[in-house]
This record gives sequence, structure tokens and C-alpha cells, in this order.
Amino acid sequence: MRNFKENILLFSKGIAMGAADVVPGVSGGTIAFISGIYEELLGSIRSVNGTALKLLASFKIKEFWKHINGNFLVVLLAGILTSVLSLSRLIVYLLSNHPEMLWSFFFGLVVASALLVSKKITRWTIGVIIAGLIGTVIAYYITIASPAETPTDTWFIFLCGAIAICAMILPGISGSFILVLLGKYEYILNSVKDLKITTILTFVLGCLVGILSFSHVLNFMLKRYFNITVALLTGFMIGSLNKVWPWKRVLTTYTSSTGELKPLLEENVSPLNYFDLTGKEAYLVACVVLAIFGFLLVYLIEKLSSRKEQALV
Repeated sequence: MRNFKENILLFSKGIAMGAADVVPGVSGGTIAFISGIYEELLGSIRSVNGTALKLLASFKIKEFWKHINGNFLVVLLAGILTSVLSLSRLIVYLLSNHPEMLWSFFFGLVVASALLVSKKITRWTIGVIIAGLIGTVIAYYITIASPAETPTDTWFIFLCGAIAICAMILPGISGSFILVLLGKYEYILNSVKDLKITTILTFVLGCLVGILSFSHVLNFMLKRYFNITVALLTGFMIGSLNKVWPWKRVLTTYTSSTGELKPLLEENVSPLNYFDLTGKEAYLVACVVLAIFGFLLVYLIEKLSSRKEQALV
């Protein structure tokens, strides 16, 4: 049982996860991994199973709550939802007006996360190295895939939730960016901003079905093939760096369902040539400072989590 201070820390981790999940290219699973709650999160999600349903059907509420680690899930989800609801407008504003600075912060965060996660590998073998390379290639391919124009039917919104949530709990694979590829990132974000209850509930239901199914697979992989799985996750993070590079030039655009021109294909460019190629300020000094801040913030979170774990031993 966590005390009040520990619940506040868990709530803040939920806020960080929510903020990461809102940004295409950054994974809330990364935050969960580096903050030391990843395996507890997977275990808690996995515990929502047949046994839990039997306890609930028998009105054994106390046993049910303990079985699913209810306090942990409620506090963490409260932090995530608070973050998504409060930061969605801010993130949209920053992506539109200060993308270089926002991406720089997350670039530093992802680099530090990849380094920390890779340190959890206890033994490097050929298989582990291959898994890391496969993860890198998969994530890199996802970052260069083109967004699609897709339907807004209920079944597709449900499917988007199921797919995106699986990515959201994978460190390095951004659920938000998966939504971009599915053509539903802005649609879902605007639905949250405008409180379109039917769309939100459909998406959330898809998330629940997806996460309950996928968590079993991921938990099995971590228990049976820990080093290979962690190497794969590290590769995901490394491959995703292509997406979070701060300085990009738009090559082609597409017209969204709202009639707006959106980037379709982009290429990474040097900050030294950024102004000449795009006509926009590179903000190099500010971006470097923010990248360093993101990098150090990850190590601070990891240090605080390590001290907490040592205190509990």
C-alpha cells in the first residue's frame, strides 16, 4: 500500500506518461519504463482477467480491487487523463508554433531513455543484438510511412484505439504517431478538446480491448525472453529518433478532412541549413538547452525511482 507521498509521485508519473502520449513520436511506455513502474503496470493490466471478473460478479469488491492492484491503476490513470485533458491544447499550440523546441526536448528525453533501458540488458548475445537491430528498423520504417486518409466510422475509431494503445505501452513506439499514420491523430485530439463523448468512449473501449490482450503477450516476453525483449524495445527508441529530430523540411503535403494542408513527407535537415531551406529560425541554442534538459530529466526520474526502490527493500 502506497502512502500519500508515493501516490503523488505515481500521479506525477502518470502526468508525464500522458504528456508523452499526446505528442506524436514519443511513447508513454518509455516514461513508465524509466520511472520504474513498467512491470507493475503490465502486471496490473494483465490481472484484469477471468479471476477478476469472477470476484466482481461475486461482489467481492475488496478482493477484486486488491487482485487488479486498483489503487495503482486509478492513481496512474488519473495522472494520465489529467495530463491529456489539460495539455492537449498546449501540445497542439506548441506543435504548430514552436515545433523545433518541443521536438528538441523530446529528442533529449528519448536518447537518455534508450541509454537507460539498454543498461537493463544483462547479457549481450548475437540474438540480443539482432533483436535491437530489428526494433530499430521497424521503428524507423514507421516514422517514414505516409499518413493515410481514413474513415470516421465507429468501427475504425475502435480499431484505432486498440492499435494505438498497444503502441503506447511499448517504449519507443508512439501511439500518437500510429494515430497519425492511421489519419486519426487530430480527429481524436479534437474530440478530446471538444468533449465528443461518443467518439471518446468508442476510442477508450478500443484501448481497453487492445491493452488487455497485448499486455499478456508483452508480459510473457519480458518473463521468458527478457534481454531480447529489452533489446527490441531499445531498438524501437533508437529508430524513433528519426521522428523526433527537431529540424525538418516538408517535401509534400496532403489536405486533411478539415481542409487544412498537412505535411505528408518530411526530411531531416541540419540546423545550420534550416533557415535557408525553410525560411524558419532554427533556435539552435534554445533547442540544445531543451534537449539537454530532457536528457537530464530522464536521469533525474530514474534516480528518484531507484532511491524509492532501495528504500522499499
